[in-house]
Amino acid sequence: MRRREKKPSLGLKLHIDTILVMVSFSLLLIGFVMVSSASLHLGAKINSDILYYPQRQFIHMMLGLCAATFVAYQPLYFWREHGSKIFLGSVVLLILVLIPGVGVKVNGSTRWLNIPGFRIQVSEIVKFCTVIFMANYVTRQQKRVQDSATGLLQPLIVFFCVSVLLLAEPDFGSAVVTLVIVMGVMFLAGARLLQFIGLLSVIGVFGGFLVIFSPYRLQRVTSFMDPWADPLKTGFQLVQSLISFGRGEWLGVGLGNGLQKLFYLPEAHTDFLFSVIAEELGLVGVITVIALFSAFVWRAFSIGAAAEKTGERFTAFIAYGIGIWFGFQAFVNMGVNMGLLPTKGLTLPLMSYGGGSMMIMCCAVALLFRVHHEVTEYNANLPKGYWHD
Repeated sequence: MRRREKKPSLGLKLHIDTILVMVSFSLLLIGFVMVSSASLHLGAKINSDILYYPQRQFIHMMLGLCAATFVAYQPLYFWREHGSKIFLGSVVLLILVLIPGVGVKVNGSTRWLNIPGFRIQVSEIVKFCTVIFMANYVTRQQKRVQDSATGLLQPLIVFFCVSVLLLAEPDFGSAVVTLVIVMGVMFLAGARLLQFIGLLSVIGVFGGFLVIFSPYRLQRVTSFMDPWADPLKTGFQLVQSLISFGRGEWLGVGLGNGLQKLFYLPEAHTDFLFSVIAEELGLVGVITVIALFSAFVWRAFSIGAAAEKTGERFTAFIAYGIGIWFGFQAFVNMGVNMGLLPTKGLTLPLMSYGGGSMMIMCCAVALLFRVHHEVTEYNANLPKGYWHD
């Protein structure tokens, strides 16, 4: 059945998904505590202030929650009507970040734009906008996605161009995450399996060529396969991460007592925060974080399934897209930390240090809350005794 075309009012009361609230705030709280533990020594060395990074991360969280509040009270029809324009705006930002003097270069990559007080990683905005764009696309082009190859090729051409811009930064990890969101949403929208596998194979071959013909990417893959072959250079980061996991054992060495974060493990408060968790909280902390992300993805897909039962595909695919995004990015980050995947510069959602990333992730969670609210509101307004097929 098709959901009635009634624009929901803003209202002051939101229907809250208790499990999603508990999971999201648990990830934020654990992330804040572990970022603080991983960065006290760094703040003392770089800024002569041990609280420099914890204070900034707290500000990032507060700004993220403020932005999330705005998103949560924004009706979904707004994103449906303006999603294409918003996505185009994110592409413009991708172009801007590549202009010399505009984009900020850190560790050899130009991925950030400076906004007074903090930096925004443009690729995070692109991921958020990709979810909205793809939900809109598969809703409007449902038959073409399901019946013809052109329905799959059109968005892939668009995101091929986006990926080229991301690779120019370079940001191979974000390009992969964006394409996974695109392919995942189209698969859930009913794309034919053989066509889907064919396109996925083409993307896989293309990604392989990018690795083979890029010396630093190839070096990452070879060092990942045997980090101990060169533990002081190419394999240093992964070796230090694996040492963190080994030292953590079952219960960890205790909060704040980790040694690897003390200038041994690079990017301990950002990309390798999961290793700090492993060392200080042990296997128990690792399993807890994995369980929280698993619960988040489960709730995202459950909310999406409930939305699809109302006949509102756009709303459903917003939830599915967020679930794919968070689940895949968390999987890659944790896989890199555990030596299961080659090193990639992807943050742990809602946990790693970073202003722009934290704000965008909070907004994505708020969008998921909005989906739950509108589905609950719709079901509450059904005639008594009515149910969906």
